[in-house]
Amino acid sequence: MMDKYFDYRKHKTDFKTEVIAGVSTFLTMAYIMFLNPLILADGGFDFGGVFTATALAAALACFIAAFYAKTWPVGLAPGMGINAFIAYGVCLGMKYTPAEALGAVLVAGIVFLIISLTPIRAWLINSIPKSLKLGIGAGIGLFLGVIGFEIMGLTADHPVTLVTLGDLGNPLLLLGAGAFISMIVMEKLKIKGNIIIGIVAFSAIAWVTGLGQFNGVVSAPPPMTHLFAFDLGAALSASMVTVIFTLFFIDFFDTAGTLTSVANVSGKIGRDGKIQDIDKAMLSDSASTVVGAVLGTSTVTTYVESAAGVKAGGRTGMTSLVIGLLFLLCLFFAPLATSLPKEIDGAALIYIATLFVRNIVDIEWDDIAESGPAVLAMIAMPFTYSISHGIALAFISYAAIKICTGKTDVNPAIWVIAIASIISFVVA
Repeated sequence: MMDKYFDYRKHKTDFKTEVIAGVSTFLTMAYIMFLNPLILADGGFDFGGVFTATALAAALACFIAAFYAKTWPVGLAPGMGINAFIAYGVCLGMKYTPAEALGAVLVAGIVFLIISLTPIRAWLINSIPKSLKLGIGAGIGLFLGVIGFEIMGLTADHPVTLVTLGDLGNPLLLLGAGAFISMIVMEKLKIKGNIIIGIVAFSAIAWVTGLGQFNGVVSAPPPMTHLFAFDLGAALSASMVTVIFTLFFIDFFDTAGTLTSVANVSGKIGRDGKIQDIDKAMLSDSASTVVGAVLGTSTVTTYVESAAGVKAGGRTGMTSLVIGLLFLLCLFFAPLATSLPKEIDGAALIYIATLFVRNIVDIEWDDIAESGPAVLAMIAMPFTYSISHGIALAFISYAAIKICTGKTDVNPAIWVIAIASIISFVVA
């Protein structure tokens, strides 16, 4: 049955290969089960409710991809960076409630879904300069790094310099440092699942030595406290426009970039340069964001870690189906998630930050008009503690530089976003 549906022969694969590919991808992205509840809980969300929502949203998203975008071997789950923006930017910074934040996620997902059904999709994908995309991605990484440093305890508040080195005598901080180093070493040795292995292994050391509290492994899934808990009232207000745009922007272009990367690895780019079935993959992603908001978690997106499964031979939606089934199994491991010391979770966040930042090598460094706004996005996000501010400043500066250098023949989308960003600062 599966053979006929996914057409293994056509895609030069088989059931065993697809299962191995699914497991490979899952191991590289399973960390989201621990980090997503931790981050959103800092913004006022219920840890247990987000844990259950994360597992269900990831599973359902993977099932949608498996059966609708069945030629794409991808994994989907709540995205890193977007969850931090929701928790620290929208909830803590702008003082919105989790319900109001989920309303914004829902609206952004619906906008993404509508655009994915129209020619606007291709126009937008081609409208944003590569350097800006890379700079914004790196900025999100640095933003995650700042949060990781705080969670891990590597930094502390200082009355003069604002920030200083944390307490290096904290044994849990040292365990976190060990976890970070182990993740780097395992990646260097090409060991799959390095993040989840590092988190669990060093957490186990904390439990055995009495530095951490072990709460068990298996239990019934926590109640879904944020199910249908979104508030559309605030989401549809003028003050939320910037938030919705940021959520949409990050999800849309992150998905487009991820799918392009996966397409390159899996050979889905045709001779004409077009990516096969990208419309179905984009629709699956946008629909999954809507599902995630309803269940009670932040924006669901396609993971670049999907490349791990592709490299293992995954070529069809069967890979996604396997990933989804494994996320469903995670529902019963909530006690394990609550047992992980935050310092070790913070180390994982810093490691993920390095993955975001390393793409800056592809920025057009020889053209200061391109690299300048990209760098501004990178440094603005951590220093203003806001992803949306970083995006806005990057687009405003990019547009201003083009005007001042007489190069006004850029895509109209640049002017629209720049003007909208200026308005957002004025009305804020």
